[in-house]
Amino acid sequence: MKIYKNITITAARTAHIAFVLISALPTLAFCSKKDTGNVNNIQEKLDYVNICWWDNFSDPYLKNYVYQAINNNHDLKQASWKVEEYRQTVKTVFSRELPSLSVGGTYVGAHFPDEIKGLKNNIFAVPIIASYEADVFLKNHDKTKSSKKSYQASKFEEKSIYISLVTDVSTVYLNIIKFDRQICLQSQLVEVKKEKLRRETQKFNRGIISATQLNNSKKEYETAKNNLEDLVKSRDKALTQLAVLIGECPDNIADLKRESFDKFEYTSKIPTCVTSDVIFSRPDVLSTEAQLKKANIDVRVARKEFLPTINLTGVYALSNIGAAGFGSWNSTVAAIIAGATLDLFKGGYKVANLKIFKSRYEQMFEKYRQVNLTAVKEVNDSLLFVKQDTIIDNNTIKNLNIQKDNYNRANKKFNNGVISCLELLTEREALISAQQAQVNTKSNRLIDYLTLYKAVGGKI
Repeated sequence: MKIYKNITITAARTAHIAFVLISALPTLAFCSKKDTGNVNNIQEKLDYVNICWWDNFSDPYLKNYVYQAINNNHDLKQASWKVEEYRQTVKTVFSRELPSLSVGGTYVGAHFPDEIKGLKNNIFAVPIIASYEADVFLKNHDKTKSSKKSYQASKFEEKSIYISLVTDVSTVYLNIIKFDRQICLQSQLVEVKKEKLRRETQKFNRGIISATQLNNSKKEYETAKNNLEDLVKSRDKALTQLAVLIGECPDNIADLKRESFDKFEYTSKIPTCVTSDVIFSRPDVLSTEAQLKKANIDVRVARKEFLPTINLTGVYALSNIGAAGFGSWNSTVAAIIAGATLDLFKGGYKVANLKIFKSRYEQMFEKYRQVNLTAVKEVNDSLLFVKQDTIIDNNTIKNLNIQKDNYNRANKKFNNGVISCLELLTEREALISAQQAQVNTKSNRLIDYLTLYKAVGGKI
C-alpha cells in the first residue's frame, strides 16, 4: 500500500512539473519580446516626410504648415491608428504560440456507496488548466511572421499617406500664393480695361468710333472683372482646403499667413537623374513587397494545415477528495495529457484553401511587378516634366523681358507724344499678360519639384 501511495505521489509531482513547464517555457520567449510602438511618435512622422528638405524653399510659412499637418491632420492620425491595429493583431496571432492558462471552481454534490472509500458526497475542486499546441511544424510561428509582414506593409502605407498629404499641403499653398499674384495682376488688368473703356466712351461721344467698338470694350472690361472674381473664388477655395489639411477650422482662413509668390523659390538643386535604389525604396513598393512575402508565408501555412496538430494539456487541481482535506498535497489532482489529431477528410477544404493562397500569391506577384513599373514611370515622368517645364519657364521669362522692353519703349514714345494713350495701354495689357504667363510657368515648374519629391518617396 505504501508503495502504491509513493507511485501516486511521484506521478502527481511529475504532472505538476510538466504543468509548470507547459505554462512557463513559451512565456519566457514572449517576455523577451518588447513592443516599443508609439502612435504619436512625431519624430518618426517627420522622418517619413524628410522634414529637412522643406528648408530648401525660401518661405518661412510652408514648413510650418507641414508641421501643422503632421500634428493635426485627421487622415494622418487615422492612418497611424490603422498601423496600431496591425501591431496589436501581431500580438493576438503571436498569442497562439503561447499556452493558455485558466482557473475555475467545481462543486460536485453526489452520493457514493459506502463500499467506495475515500470519496465524499460533497466534492470541491479548484482546477488550474494549461493547454498548449506544440508548434512542432512551426505553423503558428509562420502565422505570426505573416502577421508581422502585414504590420510592416501598414507602416509603409502610413509613410506613403504622410508623403502624399504633405505634398498636397505644399501644392495647395503654392496655388494660394500663385492666386495672390494672379489676383494682383488681374486687378491691374481690370484697371487698364476700365481706363480703355473710359477713353473709348469719350471717342464714342465725339462720334469717332462706332457703338460696336464701344460694346467690345465693355465686353472686355466685364470679362476681365469676371476673371478676377474667378481667381478670388479659387483662392478662397484653396485657403479652405489648406485649413482642412492642417487641421484648422475653415472659418479662420483669414489668419493663414503666406509669402509673396515672387519671393517663393527652390534654393537647392534638383537632380537630373535618380538611382534605382531610390525608386525601389518608395513606400508603396516596399509595402507591396511585404505583402508579397506575406502571401508566400500564407502558402507555406496552408501546406502545413495538412500536418497533424499536437496538443499538450496540464491539469493541477486542489480538492477535498483525500482524507487530508482541501489544499493538502495528498488531495491534489495533477495530470498531463498529450494528443495528436489529423484530419482525414474535410470535403476538399484544405486543398482548395491551399490553391486560394497560391492564387493570392500569384496576384500579389503580378501587383508587385506592376507597382515597380509604375514607380519607374512616375519618376521618369517627373524628371521629364521638371526638365521641360524649366525650359518653358526660361522661355517665358525671355518673352516677359522682351515685353518689358517694349512697354518701356512705348512709355518713352508716349511721353514724346509719338503714340496715343490707348496704344500705351495696349502694351501695358501685353505686359500684364506676359507676367501672368510667367506666373503659370513658374508655378508649374515648382509643382514639378513637389511631384518629383512624391515620386521618389521623399528621398530627394
